[in-house]
Amino acid sequence: MPAAFEKLRFLLVDDNQHIRSIVSTILKGVGARQIREAMDGAEALQVLRDWRPDIAIVDFKMSPLDGVQFTHLVRNADDSVDPFLPIIMLTGFAERHRVFEARDSGVTEIVVKPVTARSLLDRINTVIFHPRPFIRSPDYFGPCRRRRNDPSHKGPFRRAGEADSGETPGDTVEI
Repeated sequence: MPAAFEKLRFLLVDDNQHIRSIVSTILKGVGARQIREAMDGAEALQVLRDWRPDIAIVDFKMSPLDGVQFTHLVRNADDSVDPFLPIIMLTGFAERHRVFEARDSGVTEIVVKPVTARSLLDRINTVIFHPRPFIRSPDYFGPCRRRRNDPSHKGPFRRAGEADSGETPGDTVEI
């Protein structure tokens, strides 16, 4: 695993230096060497203009631009440099409505604080080895928000990939 992490570029976005230090130590412990940091979403957007990370790890609550706003801009802004960037959100806010807010902004995965090496590395492995297809609808663009395939779903918004259409991870599905 360390050899693979040596090649990955990580962007850490958190207004708390202590959390950035913890996450950076975890990443360096598994071999990551290319890590850039930003103190908030606005600074992170500037970093993205000059440097292309493979994964962004972003705090939920920051000012002036929080993790939800950052994610929404990465996914939807006309000048976004990588709308498909895997974004793992770190949050101390585990309430259902906060998790849904993060999910609905286009976050790829969520890690609840206090962050542990296992929880963070599990989410990184998920975005690398089990990427979800991206979905484009009139009001959402981002990773598929469904965590499981429900073969009994017969509603009007059934996705083509659920009917063995050959959809593969990384595809963008229009609904």
